[in-house]
Amino acid sequence: MKSLIAVVMFTAGLVIAAASAQALPRAPLSSDASVITVAGGCGPGWHRGPYGGCRPMYNCPPGWHSGPYGRHCFRNW
Repeated sequence: MKSLIAVVMFTAGLVIAAASAQALPRAPLSSDASVITVAGGCGPGWHRGPYGGCRPMYNCPPGWHSGPYGRHCFRNW
């Protein structure tokens, strides 16, 4: 009898805990126009590097591609 009461109490505790948990909170429906999204918090024209620092995005002209680490432009062959 004691084990039955323990099982019932344990099950009731699980049901109460599961009912109050929120696995995925709802997102707000309205968007705020004063919030500007940027790339990783660095701003336009910048991105996060491998160690978390902000680095500029190098844009190469047509017919060229960026090299290692994006620091130089090389001609396409």
